[in-house]
Amino acid sequence: MDYIPVAEGREMSGLRLVLSVGTPGPWSISARALFGVRNVPYIPVRQEIGGANEELVAWTGRRNAPVAVYESEPAVDNWLDIMVLAERLGRGPSLFPDDPIDRALAVGFSAEICGQGGFGWSRRLSMMGVAPPLEDASLSVIARQYGVRPDAVRNAPERVIGILRGLSQQLRRQRAVGSDYLVGDRLSACDVHWACFSILVRPLPPEACSLTAGMRGMFEAMPDELRAAIDPILIEHRDRIWKRYIGLPLDY
Repeated sequence: MDYIPVAEGREMSGLRLVLSVGTPGPWSISARALFGVRNVPYIPVRQEIGGANEELVAWTGRRNAPVAVYESEPAVDNWLDIMVLAERLGRGPSLFPDDPIDRALAVGFSAEICGQGGFGWSRRLSMMGVAPPLEDASLSVIARQYGVRPDAVRNAPERVIGILRGLSQQLRRQRAVGSDYLVGDRLSACDVHWACFSILVRPLPPEACSLTAGMRGMFEAMPDELRAAIDPILIEHRDRIWKRYIGLPLDY
């Protein structure tokens, strides 16, 4: 993917999407995927992981990615705000189920996957406890950035396991009524979120997503009990969503 510098992106119109360079961070790739599913064109803007990103802070008030800026509107970086923006700007089937109960359930699953204390957050903590050193970024930098405590790292695998089991149970309930999706009978944002965040426990194959040896090792390193919680139905679902809706190979 060709990223433009922050200074250039700041002067442009339309949707600018600030993304991390050199890593398939799940928050960034899910933002990309949601805008893609909703047929919203965007300009990718460069963010350096672990860097000061001073120009980005001056523009958006944020140092990390993803950040979405549409025209002169305030920047948004929360997973839910990005999802709502993609829904507003896009066209085609909605990211939200029509039924209000299903809609609440779908947003709840996205929160369990993307939100603070959720799957992605907890898996990131668990990787700090067992992963080999990264080639291009230090886990200690990430730990300082997010104020990680030793007890949070110790407890993270249990939280990840619980969410994996909840997702697999929901998919089995859906399969029993003939649905390929986490909620209802069509794609929702939570399906996209799981497909993108699943790489934290099962990376896409090399031909679909090129990773350094260090990064692939980090994603694959986990306790045995966590590995046992990766139900095949979870991977079947994510592969289906990537192939049907997002597209491969992943260029980041």
